[in-house]
Amino acid sequence: MLQVARLAPKLLADSSGLVRQFVSSRLQPDGGFADRSGRSDLYYTVFGLESLLALRQPVPEETARYLSSFGDGEGLDFVHLTCLARCWAGLAKDAPERTAVLSRLHTFRRDDGGYDAGTVYAAFLALGAYEDLRGAVPDAAGLLASVRRMRAADGSYANHCGAAAGLTTSTAAAVMLHRHLGGTAEAEQGRWILQRCHPQGGFRATPDAPIPDLLSTATALHALSAMHVPIDSIREGCLDFVDTLWTNRGGFHGNWADDELDCEYTYYGLLALGHLAI
Repeated sequence: MLQVARLAPKLLADSSGLVRQFVSSRLQPDGGFADRSGRSDLYYTVFGLESLLALRQPVPEETARYLSSFGDGEGLDFVHLTCLARCWAGLAKDAPERTAVLSRLHTFRRDDGGYDAGTVYAAFLALGAYEDLRGAVPDAAGLLASVRRMRAADGSYANHCGAAAGLTTSTAAAVMLHRHLGGTAEAEQGRWILQRCHPQGGFRATPDAPIPDLLSTATALHALSAMHVPIDSIREGCLDFVDTLWTNRGGFHGNWADDELDCEYTYYGLLALGHLAI
């Protein structure tokens, strides 16, 4: 994902500087990156670091001190524990208590092979965390089996079993999990994702979502690329959509109804533009 996001400046051109300024402005004195309320948060720090790396900027030295304050992640929920692992990887450093963080990650494993709430999202985060911590997934086949149980009736993937229709983000994550865990993503998922493309560009989160959003758009483009599905017919529309979400403050909104800017959606803007620049 980061390799692709690094292509975004090809389309941003001179506006890349504004994006750099925006991301840097979200860095807090303690070394973390701000959430939407202005407080440092591990989740948003992931996207702050990834955005700087995508823009080929140095990562802040003070962020290591912020991460160190979490030690081995005791007291963190599953999502923030995986964020701690990703942030250390973003700094190109091993977590000081890597073995302990790995052990804590194991505690979130379920009997069915999944993690935490057992969603596709959790499976995707778990795989990323094991890679970031240089650890092997304890049961890759079991993890993939837990994902397959969340296949929806329409052939896509949801975040729970027995759904009639899935989500664009979950389906995209399932495609990537199959790719990395030795499974095979089916062409049906590629067609389903393509059908979520809005007539005005961008991708909708669900079949009945009224408007597209940037998270769905970035993850859909990433999954389609992994499946080698051509996007020539939708490229211009998606470019127009992403452009409507960018502001001259340097950040990206999440959708047409979103009034806030943050590092998360700015990173997804970079990822989407990276794919559209290829």
